[in-house]
Amino acid sequence: MRKYQQCLDPLKRRVPRLLQEDGFTLVEMLVVITIIGLVVGLVGPRVLNHLSDSKTKAAKIQIEGLAQALDLYYLDNGSYPPTNVGLTALVQKPNSAERWNGPYLKGNAVPNDPWGKPYTYAFPGTHGLAYDLASLGADGREGGTEQAADIVNWQK
Repeated sequence: MRKYQQCLDPLKRRVPRLLQEDGFTLVEMLVVITIIGLVVGLVGPRVLNHLSDSKTKAAKIQIEGLAQALDLYYLDNGSYPPTNVGLTALVQKPNSAERWNGPYLKGNAVPNDPWGKPYTYAFPGTHGLAYDLASLGADGREGGTEQAADIVNWQK
């Protein structure tokens, strides 16, 4: 019996150590939270700025794609779609287009701008081009600056 107890003695000494729970103090947790807050405060605005820049770039690329589709429509039909028909003429045959050879856009749908709003289209154009094509930006209203600025086909 004594031999058996001697074998258990090392286990008895280890068990209390294994059952002890290590933890963090309140001060350590506050320091970590403060550091995380500083990192988010410094990095967050830069990330958000890049996100808004990427939406503007995406709108410019989509406008170029829509312009190419409109040019294909023009080659087939001899005219751009009228304003009242709009960009839907690129995916659905309008009554006025006798030689329509579409759809001219992949996915058979006219995309919205990166902010989820439809692109504006007018034919004939009023800015020196055959048609006006624009995204009204983040605010969805004409004009604006920075992220709210309009993205248009008549300015490079």
